[in-house]
Amino acid sequence: MLKKSLLLLLCTGSLFAQGVDGYSVYKEKCASCHVEVMSKTDALHNFKNLKAPPMVEVSGRLKENIKTTDEEDDVNRYLFILFVKDYIVNPQLDNSMCNSGAIEHFGTMPSLKGKINEDEKQAVAEWLYDRYEGVKFK
Repeated sequence: MLKKSLLLLLCTGSLFAQGVDGYSVYKEKCASCHVEVMSKTDALHNFKNLKAPPMVEVSGRLKENIKTTDEEDDVNRYLFILFVKDYIVNPQLDNSMCNSGAIEHFGTMPSLKGKINEDEKQAVAEWLYDRYEGVKFK
């Protein structure tokens, strides 16, 4: 029953973001700091010049840390999206999932509160999950 309820909520949330392209939101709101794709080797080589972790690393780290014992992909995706939607407007060190070196170098991201609407949050969170499905930061 819980799975069906979560799936219904996920589908409903996706309907709200109709007409908003997550990649476009990324380019407008996130790309000035987060590189879309970069290998781990390139990231380490250019670490001092990066403003924030590459999105491929952000997505991978979140997927590693936001899991249920349920292992249902739709439930994990839903929880991932909820976290991203909250974090981008309420970034806090306590909720960060970056490794300590990244936190020391980058700090926490600036809040997008008042700069991003609900549809954009939904769309970019879905894009962040789906774009890097099966893509590893290596």
